[in-house]
Amino acid sequence: MAPAPLSPIKVGHIEDVQELQKSKPNKVPERFIREGNERPAFVISQESASSDIPVIDLSNFSSPGLDDFLSETLRLSHACEEWGFFQVINHGIEMEVIEEMEKAAKEFFGMPLEEKQKYPMEPGTVQGYGQAFIFSEDQKLDWCNMFALGLHPPSIRNPKLWPTKPVRFSEALEKYSREVRKLCEGLLRNIARSLGVKEGRFEEIFGEAVQAVRMNYYPPCSRPDLVLGLSPHSDGSALTVLQQSRDSCVGLQILKDSMWVPFQPLPNALVINVGDTIEVLTNGKYKSVEHRAVTHRERDRMTIVTFYAPSYEVEVGPMAEFVDDETNPCKYRRYNHGEYSHHYVSNKLQGKKSLDFAKISTI
Repeated sequence: MAPAPLSPIKVGHIEDVQELQKSKPNKVPERFIREGNERPAFVISQESASSDIPVIDLSNFSSPGLDDFLSETLRLSHACEEWGFFQVINHGIEMEVIEEMEKAAKEFFGMPLEEKQKYPMEPGTVQGYGQAFIFSEDQKLDWCNMFALGLHPPSIRNPKLWPTKPVRFSEALEKYSREVRKLCEGLLRNIARSLGVKEGRFEEIFGEAVQAVRMNYYPPCSRPDLVLGLSPHSDGSALTVLQQSRDSCVGLQILKDSMWVPFQPLPNALVINVGDTIEVLTNGKYKSVEHRAVTHRERDRMTIVTFYAPSYEVEVGPMAEFVDDETNPCKYRRYNHGEYSHHYVSNKLQGKKSLDFAKISTI
């Protein structure tokens, strides 16, 4: 049986980490300090890790050469099956669009606190400015400020949370989100090919896909060894697209073979990861991967993260092609995606625990 959602509560005052870092640069409140076994530790060097993480050249999928197409499809299959994370180059999004979005997000986080607090993230929600996934007074907090918005379909938007400042914020986000949506649609067609199913299969299942964005700002922290920028979790989406500010420090770590691997994005590349929904649809062939963010003593970091998932109205479950009663029995039940999304945002970030909602018990 899936664990029951936690009840969102109006927790007491939560210090804004940007303001805390400005006013008390050498102070880390107890609320942010992790227990010993949760504290960050680099166990693989950055150089060795970066060379292993798959890179997918999307231009090869439109190449006239069949060999390029087939070899890139095999690389994509390996990336999804063995890593759950990969980078895409030649992704088709103009650098001007990416730079404008990055500039708008930086300007938003650079505004005075009272201006940002005009768009508050209410308890139990994941839209607005603040911190999400907080359910108790004693819960450890992430060293991160978030600003999240629903994008598509229009029914999930909350117009009151779309800022009027910076002036070009909304225009930049609209343009950026359209391009990222095209990227996700193309990626899912290529992932379908890598699985040996027809390229429009995911589109048929998803209906009018849901798209949301979350901007994360991680200020410097005087004790990066004691805190986490973002707690370990897998994503409830089908695909996640991460854009990291080009002048950012390394912050993303992924769990690979029980070790945390630091992930350094290539210049002009976007980071893609498989979400829980793809794991369910492929009956575990392509797995969502636990990941987290760490902080830096002197440098800040900003990311823009897009989540792409099926319509809240559709039913999700393993595709028949990936279920065999003898060799690969069904691992996940069928469920309404809206119910899973509600379950995901109604629980703390705890590794892949949210996916227990969908797992079929073998006991």
